[in-house]
Amino acid sequence: MPGMILQTMRDMGRLAAGGLVDFARDLATPTLRLGVTGLSRAGKTVFITALVQALLRGGRLPAFAAASGGRILRAYLEPQPDDSLPRFRFEENLAALAAEERRWPESTRQISQLRLTLEFTPRGFLARRLGRNRLHIDIVDYPGEWLLDLPLMRMTYAQWSAMTVAASRSLPRLALAAPWHQHLAGLDAGAAADEAAAIRAAELFTAYLARCRADDVSLSALPPGRFLMPGDFAGSPLLAFAPLDIAADATITPHSLAALMERRYRAYIARIVKPFFFSQFARLDRQIVLVDALAPLNAGATAVRDLGQTLAEILACFRQGGNTPLSRILGRRIDRVLFAATKADLLHHDSHDRLEAMLDTLLADASGRAERAGATVATLALAAVRATREAKVRQKGVELDCIAGVPEKGEMIAGTRFDGATEAAIFPGDLPEDPRLALDGSLEGHLKFVRFRPPPPEGEAFPHIRLDRALDFLLGDRLS
Repeated sequence: MPGMILQTMRDMGRLAAGGLVDFARDLATPTLRLGVTGLSRAGKTVFITALVQALLRGGRLPAFAAASGGRILRAYLEPQPDDSLPRFRFEENLAALAAEERRWPESTRQISQLRLTLEFTPRGFLARRLGRNRLHIDIVDYPGEWLLDLPLMRMTYAQWSAMTVAASRSLPRLALAAPWHQHLAGLDAGAAADEAAAIRAAELFTAYLARCRADDVSLSALPPGRFLMPGDFAGSPLLAFAPLDIAADATITPHSLAALMERRYRAYIARIVKPFFFSQFARLDRQIVLVDALAPLNAGATAVRDLGQTLAEILACFRQGGNTPLSRILGRRIDRVLFAATKADLLHHDSHDRLEAMLDTLLADASGRAERAGATVATLALAAVRATREAKVRQKGVELDCIAGVPEKGEMIAGTRFDGATEAAIFPGDLPEDPRLALDGSLEGHLKFVRFRPPPPEGEAFPHIRLDRALDFLLGDRLS
């Protein structure tokens, strides 16, 4: 017990230290730290690139009041504010999207940061008389898989093992876990520590997690996050552990295989999870969580329920609530969280509001808890870069609302393989008006999605769906 109290005091000290540093920096120019995250393939890199390009080049943003009202006077990038973080590769990502052979940029695999500064005219008379106002926006990009590690800080190795093994014995995970289960059955937690057995268990466990993430299954709750998104820790002993088939209250014998796994688990939390939490995550002001909800809808009810559980766990991880002068010094809280269902351009516009309603339903309970804590939670269907346009196709006397674009080379639908150069019109299917019908698994296999090539820019920015609404929610009040 004294050890836990001491650790809690240390953690509070780390929060306060980061808060003091940020408070001192804000005295010169206010800074908003915007976290951008989402599970793999949700579109984080594209979102940040499109957002920054739209502000730099004056993209069409009618619902972003500060921009449409002409109050943003200038937007520009500034040098990296945190020398310990990689810079977000904005220029390289933009070049990939805008090149003659357009392609989607590489996805997020590690944390990165970019500082965008806005000079604007405030609404208030007195503030306008005082001259231009400036706001630094520090965009922090990190894999959503890492968020799923934060609950591990409250769990022992035995508790995590028992929970993870129990989950792997339910459908559809059971069949996917067969190779790992076979190896697990031959392990004796009380046997002498064996490095080779630990490494092999970690390899098979990681392969099981990867199978759970495949498109046809599309499960979301797959911690530890670094196993699938290792970043700089690929091959490290910090990732050479796995669950054992032990009880949540098991007593672990010293020098045993379980003791080796437990030591690595604790090291993973101490050297990977906590540094991320205290140095970056606990310093965020606003957060957007990008969600690829279409793949789980197409995979069935289990994937949808798993997504809902994962989103609730993600929301519970945030330090939610309104900020006060004291909280800005002792540790900021996230006062606005936006959950955005991405790839809205793969659906006809009639389904966009339905996609938002589905996300609202998934998050209803968790959003209520966050709002009672003082945070504002919103949902939105968006496409930061719209790769399709809408078209009508008549088929067997019936007019269908379709989407049209250039599918990526190798994509297939209904036996047709696309060459990457020919435009095609596709009927993706419709979402039901009642969001509960979208969540019960009845859409499994009914939605038809292909990956489209990026579109050419419209001027110097990209076409989008509701990116302006996202900007207004995340930044609007700080530019008033």
